[in-house]
Amino acid sequence: MQMNGFLAYAENALDYGVMGTLILMSVVTLWLFIERMMFYKSVRIEDYEHRDNLELDLTDNINIISAIGTNAPYIGLLGTVVGIMITFYTLGDIGAVDTKKVMIGLALALKATAMGLVVAMPAIVAYTIALRKIERILTKFDVAHESESN
Repeated sequence: MQMNGFLAYAENALDYGVMGTLILMSVVTLWLFIERMMFYKSVRIEDYEHRDNLELDLTDNINIISAIGTNAPYIGLLGTVVGIMITFYTLGDIGAVDTKKVMIGLALALKATAMGLVVAMPAIVAYTIALRKIERILTKFDVAHESESN
């Protein structure tokens, strides 16, 4: 009886912990992406004397977006592995194999991987869009400063 309480706790921790972490990661990605796009729209290359200073300001926080896009599938996979372990432990504790319980347990465990992918794909797209914006702004800076020196 004591173990059933632990399993229920583990399932709730899996749902709230992994899913909560992934939701937080998606909110952070969206927030940083919006912030970066607003900054790119308002940046004035005339205010920068050196290209490196401009590049430092442009690349601020995009590494976080990249890290989220890279690591979200791993967090989802961790949730899936723990969910499968809980499913197998529950089946072993019961002592009988119930196909319905196995399928339900595995399906619920796989939702963590799916959620990890749902978070990762937009984060990688956002990172790629931000990199392209940075390249365009830096090219405009180079062209402006090249024409000034001539």
